[in-house]
Amino acid sequence: MSTRWQPIPIHTIEGFRIGHSTNLDAATGCTVIVAPEGATGGVDVRGGAPASRETDLLRPENTVEVVNAVCLSGGSAFGLEAASGVARELEARGIGLDVGVARVPIVCSSCIFDLAFGSATVRPGVAEGIEATRAALDTEPAPVAEGTVGAGTGATVGKLNGPTTLMKGGLGARARAAGELKIGAISVVNACGNVVDPTTGAAIAGMRAAADSLEIVSMEDAMLAAVEHLAMPLDRTNTTISCIITNARLTKAQATKLAQMAADAYAHTIRPTHTTNDGDTIYVLASGALGDRAFPLDMLGVAATRVLEEAICAGCLSADGIHGAPAFKNLHN
Repeated sequence: MSTRWQPIPIHTIEGFRIGHSTNLDAATGCTVIVAPEGATGGVDVRGGAPASRETDLLRPENTVEVVNAVCLSGGSAFGLEAASGVARELEARGIGLDVGVARVPIVCSSCIFDLAFGSATVRPGVAEGIEATRAALDTEPAPVAEGTVGAGTGATVGKLNGPTTLMKGGLGARARAAGELKIGAISVVNACGNVVDPTTGAAIAGMRAAADSLEIVSMEDAMLAAVEHLAMPLDRTNTTISCIITNARLTKAQATKLAQMAADAYAHTIRPTHTTNDGDTIYVLASGALGDRAFPLDMLGVAATRVLEEAICAGCLSADGIHGAPAFKNLHN
């Protein structure tokens, strides 16, 4: 990335607070990105099997202009309940859309499928959503934990040949600044495919050659070789879900376009990506803390793509192996 764009901690982007709820025993959790003063939102959904809430509100033609939080969660569709906990906690703090008789927090949410990795019966719910929201709002801003934490606790990658040869994915959080302009990404990497370094093509995590091997093999090549006999052992159980945050001011249409552009990061780092078994989703939240200063949308799109690439890689590089699934760290220790 250009030397004008310097790395910064993602928690220093104005207008946002971030918190986790983690259950290592059950290998699941949730992560909340809160915009206490509200943020303009957009979304791009490209996977074939998304589990999501309130994404239609972000369509540019719809009337709700401000988002209060994005909840990324494990637990598949059950995990959408965590967003209700986020909404309850925000309502208790007077945060939400004023509808006269109440304040209704606008909470968007997407989930990964982690039920087959840890516990199939323990999922993030209302209590975990509340816990993550309190962690975001009741503690001093601090560097965001990465790897096997929050919504990334049960994330795995490289699943063509089933659970015996997959590797650990995780949650990554990266940000950059060019002067006062800041942009960051949080990504929960639970992809069907392998994760690679986009600058070198080297594998970071993915499908291993055998259950007792730490050699990562090309999943794309394996899929092409299968031809007529390709079958996913766990259909619709993969998803990379991400949230781009920025202190720039954007319209809903611009935030939507930014999310679409940032989806290139998935293609650059995940192979294969956007399969029928993935629910890939990207949110964008723009706090507008920089006021009315305008920045070229295409430039912001490139910056968002680059920082999301970094977050995706960081999610796997930072992950710890749990429940028998090795991580990148195991390959290099």
